[in-house]
Amino acid sequence: MTKSRRAPSIPRRIALTAAGAGIGFAALASVGGVAGLVAVARRVVTPPKRKVEDVRVLAIDARTITLSSTKDTRLPGRYGFWFDRGTSYAKLGAIIDSTPQTVTREIVSIDYGSPAAGDRGLISGWYFTDPSDLSYPYESVDIETPLGKAPAWIIPADDSAADDSTAAAPGASRWAIVVHGRGVRRSEGLRAVEVLHDAGYSVMLVSYRNDGDAPASADGRYALGDTEWLDVDAAITHLVYRGATDIVLMGWSMGGATVLQTATRSANAHLIRGLILESPVVDWVTALLYQGRAFGLANPFRYGVLAILSRPWGIRFTGQAVPIDLARLDFVQRASELDVPILLLHSVDDGFVPATASQALALARPDIVEYEEFTVARHTKLWNYDTARWTSTIAGWLRRLPDLQR
Repeated sequence: MTKSRRAPSIPRRIALTAAGAGIGFAALASVGGVAGLVAVARRVVTPPKRKVEDVRVLAIDARTITLSSTKDTRLPGRYGFWFDRGTSYAKLGAIIDSTPQTVTREIVSIDYGSPAAGDRGLISGWYFTDPSDLSYPYESVDIETPLGKAPAWIIPADDSAADDSTAAAPGASRWAIVVHGRGVRRSEGLRAVEVLHDAGYSVMLVSYRNDGDAPASADGRYALGDTEWLDVDAAITHLVYRGATDIVLMGWSMGGATVLQTATRSANAHLIRGLILESPVVDWVTALLYQGRAFGLANPFRYGVLAILSRPWGIRFTGQAVPIDLARLDFVQRASELDVPILLLHSVDDGFVPATASQALALARPDIVEYEEFTVARHTKLWNYDTARWTSTIAGWLRRLPDLQR
């Protein structure tokens, strides 16, 4: 019988790949690649000030808008459209017509601003931008985090919305905390409120350090979940004072990485009943290598980016306070440490965070992981692409979720 061998540690994987290619970091610098490596590494950990507006408005009337054809504008479903440098917003619905160069969509509403032919914008999966877009009462609260007060929204549960087996009275024991992804804000998670509320959960949508709502860290850099989890943990503590004894965490993209850190490092972990991970980063090495390829970096150069992010000498290039522990962020390798039910939702056409790590985690822990794979939907747009399937999957998982027994 052949003995299985453990995968090399992440630092060794970085070193072995460069060595196998006959290229070390010094060699990368000698061929003039270091500036590109530093630019990519810095981009990973630096909160974006403004997103790229890659869509052009070609025509508009009272009911439809014609946009340039991109992978996102061609997606079926309903989406948000930010334009005028992120100051204006419209909700878009079904595709009415398309050509290889154009896509014409229904205008559901223009929430603010006035789009015109010639404007540039970007497609968003948010759809809802404020809890007032929903039909539920809500309150705004401040969470005392290690860095100061971070705003959050709370949508209390409604007993009449759920059966007796799942109902949670407003302010009672059963809660869901929704954690947004990189480069966005808590509005991203508003799409999840309806299904969680209907299942009887009070819902909290949190902000965390460096997201533009919560206080910034001293270095103003993302830690890819490795410190952001402290702010989610503070939210749990806040809810404990409100009577919470049973909590589901939901994370989108980098929020998924943050939720995984919370579940394995928090002193409140015994209160966590389950995790919902939507388009999550389960392993940052896999995600960063994929994104490096999207930036046009050759394979050894991609590992150079990992070295900059994870080694002490790299912080002078990126502005990080401390290097990132990529091994601690790898939940394929750490799968045995997970001990609560997990619902994983991912599209194989994600385009930003590959589904391979989610697939690997599902294979490693079939005892606790339920994996729902989408196609076409791209990154964090599963609800937008197929609301009915997304909602029914989460609702069914919540019904099957066993009671917390610890």
